[in-house]
Amino acid sequence: MNQLIFRNLVSDGWNDLEFEPFREGVEIYWINHASPQVALLKYEPGASVPRHRHMGLETIIILEGDQIDENGKAEVGDVILNEVGSEHSVRSEAGCVVLIQWELPVQFL
Repeated sequence: MNQLIFRNLVSDGWNDLEFEPFREGVEIYWINHASPQVALLKYEPGASVPRHRHMGLETIIILEGDQIDENGKAEVGDVILNEVGSEHSVRSEAGCVVLIQWELPVQFL
C-alpha cells in the first residue's frame, strides 16, 4: 500500500504546496484524484462556490478562516458532513483553507 504523509497539514503545512486554479477566487491542491477525491481548497476573501447538490458524501474540515453556507458559519476545527442529496452554496468572507473529501463529484445547479 502506498502512503502519503503531509506533515503539519492541519496547522499551516499547506503554505508550501502549489495550488492551481479551481473556480474564480478558489484554488485547489489535489491530494487524491480517484474516488474518493481528497483536496485542499483555498478561498480568497469574498470567494464563493455556486449552489450545488451532493451526489455522494462530502466531508470538510476547516483549517483556517471561515466558511459560510445556508446552514451557518463554520470556523477553524469544525467538521462538516454534507449528505447525499443535500444542496448549498458556499462563501468565505475572510478567506479560508479547507480539507475536503468527495465520494462523487457535485452537480452544479
